[in-house]
Amino acid sequence: MNIVGWFTDPGNWTGSAGIPAQVGYHLVYSAVALLIALAIAVPLGIVIGYTGRGEALVAGFANALRALPSLGLLVLLFLIISPVAAGKLVYVLPTIIVLVLLAVPPILTGTYAGIQNADPDAVGAARGMGFTKRQILMRVQLPCALPLMVSGVRASTLQIVSTATIAAYLGLQGLGRFILDGRANASFAEMAGGAILVAVLAIVLEFTFAWAGRIIISPGLRRVAAKDSTPLATAVLEPAT
Repeated sequence: MNIVGWFTDPGNWTGSAGIPAQVGYHLVYSAVALLIALAIAVPLGIVIGYTGRGEALVAGFANALRALPSLGLLVLLFLIISPVAAGKLVYVLPTIIVLVLLAVPPILTGTYAGIQNADPDAVGAARGMGFTKRQILMRVQLPCALPLMVSGVRASTLQIVSTATIAAYLGLQGLGRFILDGRANASFAEMAGGAILVAVLAIVLEFTFAWAGRIIISPGLRRVAAKDSTPLATAVLEPAT
């Protein structure tokens, strides 16, 4: 069976093991990991950007997280968690933790870099108008940081979606099942089909975030971000290879 035949096979589009169901599982893992990463990285990034403390330490730690081998870390976490967890948590927790560790660095660095690189003229004007430090953060620095924050979330989302296929190695559902099962059955069409689905899902989410960014971020901030993007921000927002 070739790739076209695999995609046009009605059996691959129905049931709990069909393409729609596996896309759903993949999105659930990705959404949970992204929400947890946001809950961790955004507040921490705001504190670092606001205080200016711990930037070098956090940047180094974030880059170290990106260098971790995902599959090896998944197996290690499974061995650590399996004696103390029960049921499906034994498989779900290691997967979510790995995805969160991959998603935190781009969001974290995008948040604090965006706050630190807020337009100094706007910050100075707000200070001259009598704004408190908290008001400057909430009304000036955070809105100015939105372009880099959104870019960080986009990079994290793509990283999560592309890596969530490892869930299949612990027996979980998701698009990784097609790749793993296709390899086990020597079905290269199924393997290729799974890889194509992951790529298509990533592209759809990329365009979705680009569209959402155009709604959330004002045109003036988008132009400033395009002109004043710093090497630090560019480096930390690139997905790990």
